[in-house]
Amino acid sequence: MKILSYNPGHDGAFAYLEDGRLVFSVEAEKGSRYRHSPLTVPDVFDALAETQDVPDVICRGGWWPGDSPQSQRTAPSYFDSDCNQVVVSKKRLLGRTVDFFSSSHERSHLLGAFGMSTLPMGTPCYALLWEGVIGAFYEINAELNVKKIGNVMSEPGHRYAMLYAIADPSFDKSSAEYSRLSDAGKLMALASFSKRSQPSVEEERIISFLLQDCQHLKPQQCEALKGLRHYNVGLEDQEFRNFAGIFSDRLFERFRRFAETNLKRGMPLLISGGCGLNCDWNTKWIESGLFSEVFVPPVANDSGSAIGTAIDAQFYFTGDPKVTWNVYSGLEFLADEIVDPNYFDEWESNVATVAELLDSDLIIGWVNGRYEIGPRALGNRSILAAPFSASTRERLNVIKQREQFRPIAPVCLEEDARKWFACNRSSPFMLYTYRASTDALAAVTHVNGTARLQTVSSLTNRPLFELLTAFKSLTGYGVLCNTSLNFNSKGFINSMSDLSAYTLEHNLDGFVVEGRMYMLKSSLRYQKYLCNDKRRLAKALTGF
Repeated sequence: MKILSYNPGHDGAFAYLEDGRLVFSVEAEKGSRYRHSPLTVPDVFDALAETQDVPDVICRGGWWPGDSPQSQRTAPSYFDSDCNQVVVSKKRLLGRTVDFFSSSHERSHLLGAFGMSTLPMGTPCYALLWEGVIGAFYEINAELNVKKIGNVMSEPGHRYAMLYAIADPSFDKSSAEYSRLSDAGKLMALASFSKRSQPSVEEERIISFLLQDCQHLKPQQCEALKGLRHYNVGLEDQEFRNFAGIFSDRLFERFRRFAETNLKRGMPLLISGGCGLNCDWNTKWIESGLFSEVFVPPVANDSGSAIGTAIDAQFYFTGDPKVTWNVYSGLEFLADEIVDPNYFDEWESNVATVAELLDSDLIIGWVNGRYEIGPRALGNRSILAAPFSASTRERLNVIKQREQFRPIAPVCLEEDARKWFACNRSSPFMLYTYRASTDALAAVTHVNGTARLQTVSSLTNRPLFELLTAFKSLTGYGVLCNTSLNFNSKGFINSMSDLSAYTLEHNLDGFVVEGRMYMLKSSLRYQKYLCNDKRRLAKALTGF
């Protein structure tokens, strides 16, 4: 069965399943478009170009009701009152009559998490859906019937991001209706700077305000906090950073206490929704000891909603919700023209040479195969660098044009993860934090001693595994800095023209695409590397 599904909201995406396999997920923000974009006409053509036949089923994920009464009749909305409602009808597509399927946005997250997990069909489990709007626990029985156990808090992601907005004087709280989608991730970074655990009396007042029992907390209501110290104090203030950690822990504790009181011990937990990208919280769920296992998909946010609706449709038509999938299921890299080839030395590459360049403190774009689904760069659309110096982290944040408090993640050989990060298992999707066991990896160790780790084996990403192995042979460390290859506020770069322009504008030392190297001639680090060894210079000039 061939199923084409789309998410009509922000973080828009098309997903395509064929006979229980995820063939592709086309995300609207990728290809250097703005983060959290909805789908556009070009996305439709990209999705159709990837399909070989007319699909058997077209799916539309639920979203907020539109202005037209017709849109409300043909598809469920964001919420689902009993978590099990679907809409099925017939539509015409390219001269054929196909099935049309739709279910709520809420259900797309839950079915997506179950279908992508390793849990076999028939395994009872719990699910936590926490995101900008929904914050609730669910029970999923052996027949995959979903029962909501209880709403813990409305808008947990929004409330979390609101604390960042309260302190940020650049955020116009008087006119905004909602928090900025990017602020939750930034607050997660700031929370790690916290050096105390007890809130002040004023901070308790802010906590009570942000966690109050209401359906929607408007930014305009923050004016009630105008006289308090943290209001518009700025993001560099250490006392605000202390409070960011306190508030992060307090919000998590609200959900943990609910789980402790209302859930049976020892069952699996699925986590979905944008809050599932908070690595600190994911780690706390594992450490809570409440669950036999915890699974978070790499597309926990709305970028996975189209996949979830497709899985829901597959379950409806076939009785099987399980899919095989690969995190590298985006679009292939577009090998169009370099902006100006005269700025680059082009030569055949190998991992030994790239490892030498990285060991010489060059910072390099790294492209292989299809782009990653979800928001985390996992070695196919990455910027790579040596992991040793804090100055490398600072330079990377300058290149990426983002705040210096933002951490840089490590990518590590799976076999070395225990040694350097006390990680005893595979962690391929950068969804958990681990504590660094050495001071040598300053570029990838956050201020609190933790790291948002991705592990790599020969099976999960062969090209990156080979590069890490080559780097380890030079330095003794199978670890590199890994951060996303993207313009500020945009999704992953996915074309040669954008990548070459980015290199020129942001002062990367060069980039590697499918084993071919393009080094920026004006890079002083590159020129120093060449001059250190005449053999290297000859190799660069001849390509051998």
